[in-house]
Amino acid sequence: MIAVDTNVLVYAHRAETDLHASAVVGLTTLAEGNEPWALPIFCATEFLRVVTHPKVFNPPSTVTEALGFIDGLLASPTCEVACPKTTFIDRLGAVIRESDARGNLVFDAQIAALCGQHGITTIFTHDHDFERFPQLTISPVEGLAWKYAPSDGGMPALPYASAVGDASPAEGSYLR
Repeated sequence: MIAVDTNVLVYAHRAETDLHASAVVGLTTLAEGNEPWALPIFCATEFLRVVTHPKVFNPPSTVTEALGFIDGLLASPTCEVACPKTTFIDRLGAVIRESDARGNLVFDAQIAALCGQHGITTIFTHDHDFERFPQLTISPVEGLAWKYAPSDGGMPALPYASAVGDASPAEGSYLR
């Protein structure tokens, strides 16, 4: 199973980001696919913090827009929210010690620990700090997004308008 990191959510939600088109294609591929994928609860809450913060985006997303984006993802029948289990703190401690994570890397360690609890082995991200967690394979934004491109080299057909610079999702899209 693959988990989606915060940065992918931000890129897909905010059209002005450099990796918007790639994130939209990759996230839409997961949301419309047949394979289960995970949204770690920590990534969902960090996404809400980042996109609604006025010092990060000007203007920031409204709470309604940000929650609508998450709700759209959760509407995907293959999306599972990964939440900590009762043994999470033990798992987190082990991951922190094994990776020597400190400071800001503890946040990534908690995502890695959560993924481990749920048997998730791959993370869709643009954050190379996850390389320090050997239990996770990184699926880079650029890689997953174009892995499913048509053989003619064009963009896959998506319900998300053109997926390039268009911040208005089409009717029926999981990305709102």
